[in-house]
Amino acid sequence: MTIAFDFAPVTEADFDELVALRIATMRPSLERIGRFNPQTAAERFRKTFRPADTRRIVVDGISAGCIGFWAEPLDAMRVEHFYLAAPFQGQGLGGAVLQRLLNSAPDGVKLFRVGALRDSDANRFYQRHGFVKVSEDEWDIAYERPRQLGRS
Repeated sequence: MTIAFDFAPVTEADFDELVALRIATMRPSLERIGRFNPQTAAERFRKTFRPADTRRIVVDGISAGCIGFWAEPLDAMRVEHFYLAAPFQGQGLGGAVLQRLLNSAPDGVKLFRVGALRDSDANRFYQRHGFVKVSEDEWDIAYERPRQLGRS
C-alpha cells in the first residue's frame, strides 16, 4: 500500500526547518564516515537550496519531507535534497515520491541525475529505482537514470 501524499511549495522562510530535516536525516550517515558537522551541513544546503524548485512532501497535513528538482543541460533533470523525516521512512513513501517526480517530468527530459553520500542508505534506494553509479569522489556518489520509454 502506498502512502498518499501531496507536494506543497517551499519558500525562503522554510530554510531553517528544511536544513534541520537535512541534518537529522543525514546525521547517522555522516557520523559513520566521521564527517558530521551541523554547520557544514547547513552551509552545503544553503549553496544549493532553490525554494522555487523544492517541494515539501505532505502526508495527512503533516510535513513529511522535501525534494528539489530542476532542469540541467542536455535534457537532464537534477533530483536534490530528497529527505524524509524518520517516522515516514521505510513505508514506501520515498519510492512513491520519486516515481511521481519521474513520471511528471517534462517530455524533453531524457536523463535524471542524483547524488548520495557514500555509505548512506540512499545509495541502495536510488539503485533499487534504476539509478546507476556514474562517478564518485571522496564523499559522494553520482548516479544517473535514463528516462524509460512509456514510463519514467
